[in-house]
Amino acid sequence: MKLFKTPRFFRWIFPNKTWGFSRHVNTVYLTFDDGPDPEITPWILDVLKEYGIQATFFCVGTNAAKHPELVQRISLEGHRIGNHSMRHEKGIKMDNNAYFESVREAQQYIDSPLFRPPYGRLKLSQTWKLKKEHQIIMWSWLSYDFDHSIPISRILSKAKSQIQSGDIIVLHDNPKCADRVKAILPELIKIIQKKQLGFSSISENKNGY
Repeated sequence: MKLFKTPRFFRWIFPNKTWGFSRHVNTVYLTFDDGPDPEITPWILDVLKEYGIQATFFCVGTNAAKHPELVQRISLEGHRIGNHSMRHEKGIKMDNNAYFESVREAQQYIDSPLFRPPYGRLKLSQTWKLKKEHQIIMWSWLSYDFDHSIPISRILSKAKSQIQSGDIIVLHDNPKCADRVKAILPELIKIIQKKQLGFSSISENKNGY
């Protein structure tokens, strides 16, 4: 069973991570993982600019190092940038010191207090260490843009019924997802606008749950 909406009890089980924000501000938070990528990131930025939307991009260090011009464009256009590790490593499968070094290495190219663990997977010991220097940003609605077995129509249907104020929404600026993101993003924006919700990037130390 695919859970688009993250169960609310996760915030009590994993209290040191940010899963969403206030339901009372009529705002959602679009986030994009894995970039920057020269194929899909510029297209996403063009769409966000067209709609006047600010978002947050969790960048992989190796991609940021290859495409500093895209990192600069993301920042110049008013979006926030977050650390997504140097090589998109899964924390639970790594030695702690090696994982922390990956995050530190990525900081050289990203320089952000925001961190999202690839795959959302961290050891408890990694969480305790990283939260001292970063706000660990998770999500409350996952688009499954990366899963080609899920029809786009189902994704958009779930967006209509599930997305609400305060949600942190995950998409990917990853070339493997490019075609699906191009089909999903404009329609997703329209769905959110019909709900009379605004968009914002994520600021560090912003109160979340």
